[in-house]
Amino acid sequence: MRVRLVLAAAALLTAAVAPLAHAGGADGHHTADRPTGSQLRDGHLHDSNLRDSRFTDSRFTDGHFTDGLFVDAYGTVADDSTVTLSGTYRCLDDSAGPVFVSSTLVQGDRSTGIGGTRAVCDGHLHTWTNSSVAKDPAYVPGAARVEATLMQLSGTGLPLPRFLATEKADVELR
Repeated sequence: MRVRLVLAAAALLTAAVAPLAHAGGADGHHTADRPTGSQLRDGHLHDSNLRDSRFTDSRFTDGHFTDGLFVDAYGTVADDSTVTLSGTYRCLDDSAGPVFVSSTLVQGDRSTGIGGTRAVCDGHLHTWTNSSVAKDPAYVPGAARVEATLMQLSGTGLPLPRFLATEKADVELR
């Protein structure tokens, strides 16, 4: 009987700790394998099977759904200084208020908010794309960092933000 209790306790502890191992680090940000090669064209991921595989860890498959957000490995800077960033998200419930995907681009000592997209929270995988003209000084092709947030506005009166998921990712601007 004592052996069964020890085995049951070990199984429960493993089930409780395993999702934390998938969190990607002490800061709680999930880090997904970044796609390469033919999976990326024009800064967007075109292999839907790979995009779906980002959501196969225990956060999405053990019956206890949590929201998720990912940033594509490439962004673009157009000749008119329009910056476009993109990625994938999944959220379950927007009944408490609207949900948005916001993004901030950091390059060198410069940081700028790049748009915001209204999210559809139906439990399915969706893509997001945010664009904004960022001048004075303009961003340039090369290494940058994106901080993306899946945020819900809720409450009566003045809506308050509730952060559902965040992602910090190194990107290449083209």
